[in-house]
Amino acid sequence: MMRDTDPLNIGQVLTVQARLQPNRTGARDLTRAMTFGQWNRRACRLANALTGLGLSKGERVAILAYNRIEWAEILAATAKAGIIAVPINFRLTGSEAKYIIENSGAAAVICEDVLAPTIEGVRAEVSIPTDRYFLIDNGKVDGEWRAYEDLLTAASDAEPDAAVSPDDTWCLMYTSGTTGRPKGAIRTHRGIAMLALMTAVELATKRADNALLVMPMCHANSLFFFSTFVYSGASVTIFSQASFDPALCLRTIGETGTTFTSLVPTHYTMMLDVPSAARGQASFGRVEKLMISSAPARADTKRAVMEMFPNTGLFELYGSTEGGWVTMLHPDEQFDKLGTVGRETIGSAPIRLLDEDGTEMPDGQPGELYSCNPYTFTGYWNNPQKTAEAFRGNYMSVGDIAIRDEDGFIKLIDRKNNVIITGGENVYPSEVEAVIGSHPAVADVAVIGRADDKWGECVTAAVVRRADVMLEEATLSDWCKDKLAGYKRPRSIIFITPEQMPRNATGKILHRLLREQLG
Repeated sequence: MMRDTDPLNIGQVLTVQARLQPNRTGARDLTRAMTFGQWNRRACRLANALTGLGLSKGERVAILAYNRIEWAEILAATAKAGIIAVPINFRLTGSEAKYIIENSGAAAVICEDVLAPTIEGVRAEVSIPTDRYFLIDNGKVDGEWRAYEDLLTAASDAEPDAAVSPDDTWCLMYTSGTTGRPKGAIRTHRGIAMLALMTAVELATKRADNALLVMPMCHANSLFFFSTFVYSGASVTIFSQASFDPALCLRTIGETGTTFTSLVPTHYTMMLDVPSAARGQASFGRVEKLMISSAPARADTKRAVMEMFPNTGLFELYGSTEGGWVTMLHPDEQFDKLGTVGRETIGSAPIRLLDEDGTEMPDGQPGELYSCNPYTFTGYWNNPQKTAEAFRGNYMSVGDIAIRDEDGFIKLIDRKNNVIITGGENVYPSEVEAVIGSHPAVADVAVIGRADDKWGECVTAAVVRRADVMLEEATLSDWCKDKLAGYKRPRSIIFITPEQMPRNATGKILHRLLREQLG
């Protein structure tokens, strides 16, 4: 039951924007655009179509697609109908996608045509009715799929009458863990509303803004910023490319009048390398705010970005799928507090840095970072054990280790679970180690991230061969191809002896020492 004082969900906010500014562009990608009025009508059609197929409130719909405007329709439609969206990373293999479909209990799949083979390879192994597979197609639909557009055309554009509560789940964002199996982080309508509104205050967003969403829409980064700018009544432009094209991104920023975008350092570095002649004729004068996320950026990169975009303020943030935004570094702090990720975002309780016993660490001493805010996730889907492990009372941790300086600025110094961030994607060593370790010629393996100028970190595997067995790097690379998404596969495989694998007294591999050892 929704009360008058409860925040609106994203579907309800779209209804409001369609009434206030029906003819203003609300969402677009690189090929088409929708006014707020058109967007709302299409979202209503999709919501009514899904419920008309028998999907009820709380059921899950899996979405597998590159960045494209349909994401805006699907996210609003699921909120309107009380259906739970389950984004699937388009880089995953069929078996990885199957796990998410099964774990979430998805009752339908919406898929882009070029990604259909990922689903088709596992379709017979999941229990979804055959009439609930929908293809966002660019031409033809065969008999195994139903056309997404046909679904909308046959439905009503009246507002759905579903009773959606702010504390109902809007989406499950799957994020990997130390076990190697993805976990579905539960994001409620209330949590997303609070995150969007507090981000709007933090960034001083306004209705005249135009946000360019470059990061994958299946990621928390784009989902969170998408929500922020919709709540603000601003336009969102979805960078509809399967992979990052720096020259096209620069031209899009200039030609669409982008005022904000969020990118990882790799993206900024690639754009800085684009020759002036390939950057387009439009100026970057409307760009007011740029966000650096997912990995730290060097001082020279920051200065070059500010030179390219002279009217912009540069922000940097730290957050997670589970915790949302935790800290933010503002433009006036970029060089005075270089190497930090800022201080707590608006609306957050003070960060706690704790040792293993739960004792709070003093400034300058490392501890596990725990955050508390009104938009923290509510738990992992069907995983009470991992949920309990993530929380200490109202405070939550994803396992990062940090220190706080005397001014309250947070610096990340390690990742408790040794997560590798490559090109903005999280790679968990245990998942890669499990695949490589299953090769019959492998006796031992440890996976680490090594510094890389382009990707931030590159996945590197240190492998111990079984005695008297021949094993080449190419053989192991081929072994990983159909078992791991491309960004998870090692870019480098180094063979070492058993004695070179660093371990503690209990036999646990010391990833930090291995990183130092391999350089």
